[in-house]
Amino acid sequence: MIKAQKPSYIGHRQRIKDKYKKSGIDGWLDYEVLELVLSYAIARKDTKPIAKELITRFKTINGVLDADKEELESVLGISEHTALFFGLLKDIAILYLENGLHNKDLLSSPEVVYDYLRAALKGSADEEFKTLFLNSRNQLIAVETLQTGTVNKAVVYPRKIVERALYNHAVNVIIAHNHPAGTLKPSQDDCAVTKVIKAALKTVEISLLDHIIIGGNDYFSFKSKGLI
Repeated sequence: MIKAQKPSYIGHRQRIKDKYKKSGIDGWLDYEVLELVLSYAIARKDTKPIAKELITRFKTINGVLDADKEELESVLGISEHTALFFGLLKDIAILYLENGLHNKDLLSSPEVVYDYLRAALKGSADEEFKTLFLNSRNQLIAVETLQTGTVNKAVVYPRKIVERALYNHAVNVIIAHNHPAGTLKPSQDDCAVTKVIKAALKTVEISLLDHIIIGGNDYFSFKSKGLI
C-alpha cells in the first residue's frame, strides 16, 4: 500500500517557523513575513502565493495592514476570518504604541506621539479626530476619538472637547486628525478650528499643546511650525 505523501507546504510552514524561532525576522522580505503570519490564520494551504499577491496588490506590509476588509477579501485566498486577523494585528500594534505613551512627558517625547498617531490614523478612508488628554506632567490620561467623518469633512465641537477634558481631569490637550488624501498642508478650517479649540480650553484653564495632522507617511505639527 502506497503511503500518502504529505503536502509540501506542511514542511515549509514548519521551516519558516523554525527560522523565526532561531533568528526573528531581521532581513526577511515582506512577503516572507506575511507568509508566516498567514500560516496562523489559514489552515491546510500554501500561504506563499497569497503573501506574494498581497505584496503585489498593496506593495508593503504597511499597505496590507492599512487596507480595509473589502480590499483584503478581494485577494484570492483571503477570507473574512483572515481579513479580521489582519485588522486585529494592526489594532494590537496601535494599542502597543498607545500604551507606550503612558508615563512619558509627551511634550519632551514628541516622536512617540507622532509614531502612535501615524499608526492610528494612517490608512483611514475617513477623517478621524483624536484628542490626547494629559496631566500636569504632560503624561497621558486618555486618548479618545471624538469625531469620524467623511473624506475632507470632520465636524469638531470645541464644547465636546472641553467637556471630555474636564471629565478626564486634563491639564493639557493635544488634538490630531488625518488627511486621507495624504496632503499635509493645514486648511483654513484646520487653522480656524485650532484657534477656536484653544480659546475654548483656555476658558477652563486647560492648554492646547499641539494640533497634529497625519498625511501619508508624514505629519504636520502646529507647535513645531510656531502656529500654536
